[in-house]
Amino acid sequence: MTRFAKLFFWFLAAVLLLWQLPWAIGYLTVKPAKTPFTLYSEVLGDFVMIRYQDKEAEYLDRRGMSYSRREFDSLLPLFYARQLVADNRFPDSVAGRPVTLREVQQAAFIFRSTPKEVNAPSSGIHFLLESMSGRVDLTMPSDAFRLTERGIEFIDMASNRIDSAKSARFTATMRRKGMRFPVREIAGNPTARKEYDEGYVLLDADGRLFHLKMVQERPYVRAVELPEGVRLRHLFITEFRSRRMLALMTDERNRLHALLMPGYRVRPVEGVAFDPARESMTIVGSLLDWTLCVADDATERYYAVSADDLSLLDTMRRTVPWRHIPGLSFTSPADRYVRPRLR
Repeated sequence: MTRFAKLFFWFLAAVLLLWQLPWAIGYLTVKPAKTPFTLYSEVLGDFVMIRYQDKEAEYLDRRGMSYSRREFDSLLPLFYARQLVADNRFPDSVAGRPVTLREVQQAAFIFRSTPKEVNAPSSGIHFLLESMSGRVDLTMPSDAFRLTERGIEFIDMASNRIDSAKSARFTATMRRKGMRFPVREIAGNPTARKEYDEGYVLLDADGRLFHLKMVQERPYVRAVELPEGVRLRHLFITEFRSRRMLALMTDERNRLHALLMPGYRVRPVEGVAFDPARESMTIVGSLLDWTLCVADDATERYYAVSADDLSLLDTMRRTVPWRHIPGLSFTSPADRYVRPRLR
């Protein structure tokens, strides 16, 4: 028994050493690698960036030309609109297009996605807010819903009982609109801390796209026609201030698409490749263009696309400095399960 206890002790010590030693080495020796903050300039028609050297900021374009902070603000008039207004330097037009501060602020958005979020296990419990309550502020519902092979089930949270009437009403509407269960993918943003609610976008058992929300306690279900040959895989509801876009989506070939309103128009974001399960993506959107950064452990790919028709304007690729120390890990950005794994 004593021998077994000693063996177990040394085995446990070896596991802890294998787990903690790489972390300790990294903590003591590895310096954080920061890549320059990069956006597409409507004025230059090229990417510009902020790079930090010894805690000092450098403002550069892709050719390496240096700018002062004041000059750099003017290269990104839509991103730094408030600063330019404060300086009384906000332009009447940008890239030949008349602009106002209100429409610039209305069109601006930031979108982020990480593999950790996409690969996370789901509880299967969702909340459907009232989209047209008649009140300015949204409120969380008193029930939750889950999707089954037969339809949708609403559960009253106070009694923990299924609301059969509401479940039957929503299920019947969803089936009447052509949805087949079980639902393959669902995306929403169930929080009251937003300006408006658009419910959920869903892929049914056949991979067809639908929009579901609740309007004055009644189900609103809309089937969305997809372009020929497009089979969607991942969905991201957006709910940006401008209301021009309902969702971002990727297909089985990792092409990015946008679901535009009104009219539920599915448009490809030209030239952008993105695998949500393996790569992170950040989009900084403005009135005239979007800057997209798709990143993995080794590279950052930048895309500039037109905000009007989502056509590709420019691309740039950057190698990401990364120092990886092999060792034992219990977590991974690829999922949220805790289990031992060697990296």
